[in-house]
Amino acid sequence: MNHATVAGNLGADPEVRFTSGGQKVTTLRVAARARKDETIWWKVTIWGEQFDKLISYLKKGSSVVVVGEVMKPEVYTDREGKTQVSMGLVAFQVTFSPFGRGKSGEESGASNKQQSGFSHGGDAGAFSAPAFENSFGGGSSHQDDEIPF
Repeated sequence: MNHATVAGNLGADPEVRFTSGGQKVTTLRVAARARKDETIWWKVTIWGEQFDKLISYLKKGSSVVVVGEVMKPEVYTDREGKTQVSMGLVAFQVTFSPFGRGKSGEESGASNKQQSGFSHGGDAGAFSAPAFENSFGGGSSHQDDEIPF
């Protein structure tokens, strides 16, 4: 299994559909900048209802970080007639990006009180985003004068 972490912005609101068997499928279109003038589009597939609480906050332009299994690339022709490649990812973790800004200049997370990471299932080994105040120094809080730089 090949896994990837993709950070980018949603190119459209999430699309929710159902299979003929009744299973929920949500699709996210994520634009990730690869180089200054190059964008890679990722089609992110979310099976079931595992991220429903988070998805209700996602809109076109939202900054997200997605971790998942890489799928076979799809080749298509864009509006200008150029051949393009769309990468596929089946998500097992979706979070708000800590670096993204919403349209009003606020962070894309609804608020600092909002839980920022959701992972698939109850696996204790699953990746989850650390709290910023606990991400350095083994969980102890630092005063400004204690930081060595």
